[in-house]
Amino acid sequence: MNPSVLLIHWKTILEITILWFIIYQIMLFFEGTRAIQVVRGIAIILVSFFIFQRLGLTRLDWLFKNFFATSVIAVLIIFHPEIRSGLARLGRRHIFMPQLRDEELDYMLKEISAAAESLSRDKIGALIVIEKSDPLNAFAENGVTLDSRVSSELVQAVFTPNNPLHDGGMIIQNGRILSAGCFFPLAQNQDLSRIFGTRHRAAIGLSDETDALIIVVSEERRDISLVYRGKLYKDLSQEGLFLKAKEIFRLKE
Repeated sequence: MNPSVLLIHWKTILEITILWFIIYQIMLFFEGTRAIQVVRGIAIILVSFFIFQRLGLTRLDWLFKNFFATSVIAVLIIFHPEIRSGLARLGRRHIFMPQLRDEELDYMLKEISAAAESLSRDKIGALIVIEKSDPLNAFAENGVTLDSRVSSELVQAVFTPNNPLHDGGMIIQNGRILSAGCFFPLAQNQDLSRIFGTRHRAAIGLSDETDALIIVVSEERRDISLVYRGKLYKDLSQEGLFLKAKEIFRLKE
């Protein structure tokens, strides 16, 4: 085969690989937002545009080129909140995230699950946030720094009524209680059921901005919920909470 032809083939393969990688990263960037369907559509347009250029279909190439330019402007305007939120998450993400060993993770989650079960039984509300990849230091700054080893007794003590810290949320980072008495953004979704109180709305609001695992104990209904990426897992038992939290914590994004 002619070396120049072989070089063109390798160049084309490299271009397609780079294009696919960029599209994949953009789709991950918008995953979980209402913009994801539009991004998938734009990805199809990009691939079509690339194929038309390679095949020399000049009219279709011109049509898609102009349509794509208009689409990008429209997406920037319509999905400005999602883009801003995504950029904020990207800027906060750890480059090197220390990993908890399995025994450390099991210990932490067992202590939290036991505390949640006890608080639920005693009709005491709680909001416990476990950091995953997105750092939560900015939220921890509005609370009281504890920097303590996780234990069921300490978690219960923090959320005991009349304790100065019981109204806010607790942040756990790298297997330790980083801060308590923290406040988080409330979900703005008007379609949320009215049965959800401030803790559930704060949990969903935070899960829209970060990949944290958020445990909510309802004092009214005496149930335990887990929130992750805007999804709510309700009515969990102590064992169910432990298993679901461990499964999500080990998910690769």
